[in-house]
Amino acid sequence: MPDKKNINLVVNGKPYELLIGKDVLPSDTLAQTLRDTLGYLGTKIACDRGACGACTVILNGQAVLSCTTLTVECDGMSVTTIEGLEDPKTGQLHPLQQAFIDHTAFQCGFCTPGIIMTTKALLDENPNPTEDEIKQALAGNYCRCISHYEVLKAIMAAIQGGKHG
Repeated sequence: MPDKKNINLVVNGKPYELLIGKDVLPSDTLAQTLRDTLGYLGTKIACDRGACGACTVILNGQAVLSCTTLTVECDGMSVTTIEGLEDPKTGQLHPLQQAFIDHTAFQCGFCTPGIIMTTKALLDENPNPTEDEIKQALAGNYCRCISHYEVLKAIMAAIQGGKHG
């Protein structure tokens, strides 16, 4: 990639061309680029070393920790952040987001975007996971505030409603 001068990304359906050395440095993480360069503040940086899951986004269909992913590695890829789950035409929240609200599955909310994005990636791959599969998928997401019981209730409600795609 030494001759490459720019990075092309699609974030939440919107294309971006970022100049290496101006818009992004080779050392910039995807989390930094999303937040600081592109203004997607829903992606949180907490531990900044891949241990908490707060920075989780969906990259080409897979949940990834954006604090440990370099932006230059994402050239030509598609990223979905928590902001990208809202229906662009109606502004309506994604059913997972609504389920978290309906079941009060958050307190401070800092970790919530990462948990929702991890869950979205799981449900895209497996639309009807067991509770154990949900727990396994969320094992890398750390929340200091709440009982995960509400999170599980919200996810199960979204699954049972069949509106999580």
